[in-house]
Amino acid sequence: MTSRILVADDDPKHAQLIRLYLEREGHQVLTVGDGRAALEQTRARRPDLLVLDWMMPEVDGLDVCRILRADPDTTVANVAILLVTARSAENDMLLGLDIGADDYLSKPVSPRELTARIRALLRRTRGTGASDVLRVGGLEVDAPRFEVRVDGAPVRLTAKEFGILELLAREPGRVFTRGQILDRTFGFENEVSERTVDAHVVNLRRKIETNPADPRYVQTVYGRGYRMAEQ
Repeated sequence: MTSRILVADDDPKHAQLIRLYLEREGHQVLTVGDGRAALEQTRARRPDLLVLDWMMPEVDGLDVCRILRADPDTTVANVAILLVTARSAENDMLLGLDIGADDYLSKPVSPRELTARIRALLRRTRGTGASDVLRVGGLEVDAPRFEVRVDGAPVRLTAKEFGILELLAREPGRVFTRGQILDRTFGFENEVSERTVDAHVVNLRRKIETNPADPRYVQTVYGRGYRMAEQ
């Protein structure tokens, strides 16, 4: 399925390279060269996914991500974001995820990995359309609509947070290891550590739990992984 993808990168050659990869996959691609333009075009064009370079003039990638996630327009705030950067340290990766990026890719970009990650993100944000609304206590996960409500109030999640929550909510009480969550939610081989799952769970709990330190829904099973509480 064709998607609208916005590529924000201040290196014209790198942006054009990414554009070629994605157009070969059948996507419609628009490129911009700075963070301010990325914000403007995301709000104006409503892309399905944003490929966002970390280091850009005007507004850097992290600030773009932070601003979009706080946007009152849910269509803008929920755009899938793939952060691309030459900074490959794990702490940098976790910072990007904490700010609200859905995934993280280090330069130099592998065409196969780039397209695989984008396919996975688009599948997650669109949902499969094959499931009903999942309900656990006051939590509702509507996969086809990519919507989450807690006690009737809507909650904004990133694609990866939604994927983890949906996975756990499908089988309350079942314990999933971090490795299983990576495999089933990310959908492809990657080199990030299992701390990535912990970072997403921390963010997820901040959004759906009344008291993240004493979670009602997403529970830690020490030495094993995570589970959705049975209610």
